[in-house]
Amino acid sequence: MTQPSLVDAADALERLRARRPLVHNITNYVAMTVSANVLLALGASPAMVHAIEEVNDFVAISDALVVNIGTLSPPWVEAMRRAVVAANAAGKPWVLDPVGCGATRYRTDVAAELVALRPVVIRGNASEIMSLVGTDLAGATAAGPKGVDSTAQSNEALDAARTLASRTGSVVAVTGVVDYATDGINDVPVEGGDAMMPLSTALGCSLSAVTAAFAAVTDPMTAAVSALAVFGKAGAEAARRCRGPGHLPAELCDALYLMNRTKLEQGPRTSRVA
Repeated sequence: MTQPSLVDAADALERLRARRPLVHNITNYVAMTVSANVLLALGASPAMVHAIEEVNDFVAISDALVVNIGTLSPPWVEAMRRAVVAANAAGKPWVLDPVGCGATRYRTDVAAELVALRPVVIRGNASEIMSLVGTDLAGATAAGPKGVDSTAQSNEALDAARTLASRTGSVVAVTGVVDYATDGINDVPVEGGDAMMPLSTALGCSLSAVTAAFAAVTDPMTAAVSALAVFGKAGAEAARRCRGPGHLPAELCDALYLMNRTKLEQGPRTSRVA
């Protein structure tokens, strides 16, 4: 397949803004406000809906769904199941963010159950992706997370990401110092972001929401690469304007709002690994 490029990401961004997709978010309490603001700044329309009684109806009117397992409870898990089944039946793309997978048995079991329902993209940090595969790969720092934070680098999880993509048919996006998107055969590394970003909560969750927005307007691999590239470029610009992580979410929203083809095509870089 042809590897998505920054030109493809810029094209996808323009389609996203022309369509303004409605993104149905079943996400955690911490991430709701940040994710909604990020989606609005990007040019999408967010909805934070998790009640069992209305998830089917909201999937029907949405363009894409993102399921984030950051704050779990049995009613929320049932809402996730119903929303995913409805999205699959309607042919709507959905993205899984397996937050903290590997931290507890319940969380890992829920993530595995959702993975079996075939998201178009799985977006997680290195430890989450490695935990989903269920193996501690040679050379990795650790397979399990520290709470919801990764204890491994993204390059250490690349083999696990390829394995997960091959098993599920999903595109897997693993984030870190360098981000990677893989379909199990083709890998695209994306450089961008800033070391300050992991110090501000909910930015990874917001990236998953951005991935779902792109999935509404393009194929899963291009959606993953576009989200990584746009978010990484905006994150780097935002961090340059901050003295610390406290103001980073607001600056990120401003950078996403001002993102355009010229800025995006100046970087971050994308290239083929395999």
